[in-house]
Amino acid sequence: MASSSSNIGPKRLVVGAHYGLRDWLAQRVTAVIMAIYTVILLVAFFSAKDFSYTGWAGLFAHQWMKIATFVTLIALFYHAWIGVRDIWMDYVKPTGIRLGLQVLTIVWLVGCAGYAVQILWRV
Repeated sequence: MASSSSNIGPKRLVVGAHYGLRDWLAQRVTAVIMAIYTVILLVAFFSAKDFSYTGWAGLFAHQWMKIATFVTLIALFYHAWIGVRDIWMDYVKPTGIRLGLQVLTIVWLVGCAGYAVQILWRV
């Protein structure tokens, strides 16, 4: 016995942000970028002859390494944004508090990205 006001079935009202597939794919792509970068760092570490600051600074002095590191950090920040945003959306119900936490998260991640740029291009 189905009620006409039932929201189950083909006429169900679907609400929400509809980020599902896009965010799932973004999390996988950013994770692959971070995994590839980790392999690059491991190869550089195990093939290094100079384990001093000078050796590592020499590795990061190459433009390709700075770009690879920056792309990986952007992937990391986006990966973190998706995860933290989903936590805020799932567990913080008051809209004002959730919005405030999301803004603080964005400010923190943008600040981290700016600091990363300063560090990378200072070497």
